[in-house]
Amino acid sequence: MIEELFVRNLGVIREARLDVEPGFTVITGETGTGKTLLLGALRMLLGADARSDLVGPFDDEAVVEGRFVQDGAEVGAGRRLPKEGRSRAYLDGSIASADALDRAIASMVEIISQHDQLTITRASEIRRLIDRALDAEGEAAVEAYRIAWQARTALVADLEALGGDRPALERERMAALHDAETIAAARLEPGEDSELDVRLVRLRNAEQLRVLAADAASVLDRVRDDLGTAIGILRRLSAADPSSESLAAGAGAAESELDETAAGVARLVTDLDLDPAELEDAEERLSVINELKRRYGPSLEDVIAFGTRQAARGEELDRLLERADTVASELDSAERRLAAAGTAVRDARRRAGESVARTATEHLRELGFTRPLLKIVVDDAPAGPGGADSASVSFASDDRLEPGPVAKVASGGELSRLVLALRLAAGAGDAETVVFDEIDSGVGGQTAIAVGAKLASLAASQQVLCVTHLPQVAAHATVHWVVERDGQQAEVRRVEGQERVEELTRMLAGMPESAHGREAAQELLVRAGHGGIQ
Repeated sequence: MIEELFVRNLGVIREARLDVEPGFTVITGETGTGKTLLLGALRMLLGADARSDLVGPFDDEAVVEGRFVQDGAEVGAGRRLPKEGRSRAYLDGSIASADALDRAIASMVEIISQHDQLTITRASEIRRLIDRALDAEGEAAVEAYRIAWQARTALVADLEALGGDRPALERERMAALHDAETIAAARLEPGEDSELDVRLVRLRNAEQLRVLAADAASVLDRVRDDLGTAIGILRRLSAADPSSESLAAGAGAAESELDETAAGVARLVTDLDLDPAELEDAEERLSVINELKRRYGPSLEDVIAFGTRQAARGEELDRLLERADTVASELDSAERRLAAAGTAVRDARRRAGESVARTATEHLRELGFTRPLLKIVVDDAPAGPGGADSASVSFASDDRLEPGPVAKVASGGELSRLVLALRLAAGAGDAETVVFDEIDSGVGGQTAIAVGAKLASLAASQQVLCVTHLPQVAAHATVHWVVERDGQQAEVRRVEGQERVEELTRMLAGMPESAHGREAAQELLVRAGHGGIQ
């Protein structure tokens, strides 16, 4: 629903702000005052093209902003249109594309005018309109079809996963299991190859390490003997000169470190007493790891991860191959259930379509068509998510004429009234706001009163806005806005009380001060249920 519309420097409108209420709102004004600019602003917020020639003379850019509410959530949209360059779109204060506006806002508002592609010209929209008139049996049939379609879709997905080639799946399964078993048999550990590289360097240089370690041990023994002699001398020195005790202590610490180093060298010599087979085993292990990395790598971690994936893929293929034995027969059954469900939905939609057409025809008679002919045809169609049918509307303004597709045989004014009749017959549409642009084209008198009454009736379930030239329509509105032009500038203001009577009088007689016109305006308001205004 629209809650607020703001326009600045759009054509002749310097600035206008409309607080749009629920119910039925009309916008009136003399021809050329700029009424359609407001609808143009709304179209821009719905993502339509923004033309630079719409920029007014009061600034360097035109600004359009709107506040919408749907399901309790508020959405802000805006467009800025410079005299030169591309327009900029905004959604909730952030820069967005026109397509983003369309996705966010367009489902909330439907604009119906002589120049719009109406929803009733599209099969999917006609079917949705029919579905709003389904009885309980029809709604149950639609739900049963939805379930049948989901089941059939899942089976098709299973069949596509099988690929239709069981031998190929068997080969893939065997390959996956072979890879997984080969990698699992190696009992790999993360980082094992790096540890082996270090170990092999040591093993390959074992003899040289033994010689160097023995030499180091011999030298350390001599140093320890010499250090022991030095420590004995320093202790005697400290006994003679207590101030030199630190020297003996330092030498003692050095002796301890030297002992640790000698012990480490001794352990190294012991460790280097290796079995020659150990080198062969390490080299063989590294060869196995490198071969696995070449086939499945590049890193050891990649090999381990690939083995895990192949094991999972093998299990998945096991399940698929088990399903292969039953999925074909299950799909045949699902197709039969879907076909039966499609037939039930098609029959229900035909019943609902006939009912909507009858009721809409009665509305059309009240909207100025003497002998209208309206048919809603539901034909067979390939099964899809929404059903196995296709809907269309055929129309003739007179039943002596050959009916045809509404987009080809109905004028703009006829289309608008046809949409109104269908909406009333089927119930409220998906969009919370419906905007009619000059729905009164080609009508007047009693028919115009009927149009106003029916718009007011539609406004009981949806927010309705209407640009109109007819006082009979405007009198039925709960909110009335007037666009008035003075030279090159137009003003938009809400009229109530006596000002509204004056506007209706102007629309009736062309003279706001006409006493007879005021009486007629008062009468229109009374007939519309708004009471007289003194």
